Amino acid sequence: MKQDRRRLFAGVALAVALAGAAGFGLARCTTRSPPQADGGKPAAVTSATPALAMTADTITAARIVVQPVSAGGLATEILSQGSVVAAPGGEAVLTARASGTVTRVLKRLGDTVRRGEALAVVESRDAAQIAADRAVAAARDTLARRNLTRERSLYEQRVSPRVDLERAEAEAAATAAETRRAQVAAGAANVTTDGRGVMVTSPIAGRITAMQARLGAFVQPENELFRVADPGLIQVESAVGTLDAPRVAIGDRAVIDTADGKTIEARVRAVTPTLDAETRSATAVLEVTSTALQPGQAVRVRIFPRNAAVSTGFVLPEEAVQSVGGHDVVFVRTPTGFEARPVTIGQRSAGRVEVIAGLTAGQSVAVSNAFLLKAELGKTAGEED
Repeated sequence: MKQDRRRLFAGVALAVALAGAAGFGLARCTTRSPPQADGGKPAAVTSATPALAMTADTITAARIVVQPVSAGGLATEILSQGSVVAAPGGEAVLTARASGTVTRVLKRLGDTVRRGEALAVVESRDAAQIAADRAVAAARDTLARRNLTRERSLYEQRVSPRVDLERAEAEAAATAAETRRAQVAAGAANVTTDGRGVMVTSPIAGRITAMQARLGAFVQPENELFRVADPGLIQVESAVGTLDAPRVAIGDRAVIDTADGKTIEARVRAVTPTLDAETRSATAVLEVTSTALQPGQAVRVRIFPRNAAVSTGFVLPEEAVQSVGGHDVVFVRTPTGFEARPVTIGQRSAGRVEVIAGLTAGQSVAVSNAFLLKAELGKTAGEED
């Protein structure tokens, strides 16, 4: 009896083991294996990759810059470094027109000034001398004109000879010329009305960008007191290499990239016909109307020559391409956020990368702070796991 029970228990155990093995095999046959990439590794980014939901406010707060892509490989653009400078007539260096002591400072650094507005007053002995010369010249001119009137009257009455009239005419002409010289000198020096000093005035409208004037300081005519710049009158000077200089022509389109991720359209206004002896490069002068640039700012310049070779690739900043699971991806803007899109990379040069497959013209991609989207994608994947 005991032997029969043992045989029964052994049969049940064997049946349970066979059922478990069969269930495991069925589960392996019915479970979908993950998509395989080249080399047998699971593909990290597929069409099933979840999109990143993100509002426009969130994108702005994260400083994620989005730009549309357009066809054009690295061969279609010239990369160079440039600097923002004031255009001719866009910046003025203000000095005192005579040596003396600064007695009044009327403006501060950063203030807006009008054309012809006074910024400071310098009390000067030279100014007093200029004012005195003007007054003396004016008095002599008045006397000479009166003498001329009297001599002309006497000559018409046949009282005095003609030689006296001619002498009076010459004297009047000489004093008139001296008066004009004195007036021009006083105007050039901006002599004050009381004749005690000179005014430092701005020849252009703009903002004060530098200020060295100090109350009570003694200054010379060559001392810079203020610097005024018009933010609307600027240009970008870009150094173009020896091989690229012949490709650049007046009117070529250019794009200026700033450190904060902004892009500004520009045009080539001029190119120097010779190379700089030290840098061995030509200078391309770019015309720009944006007020977002400031003189002295360093920028990166992309020039698109009109005679460049045609390319179907897309050029993006290197930071726009992120590596996810060993694959290169870019984040394409969607109505609800972003989608990681696998791409094929071509050449790399000067912080730029060429995308030869995976994108189409007109799509907008994240070109700045894309690593934040990569981190968010990693968190999303971890939550799903």
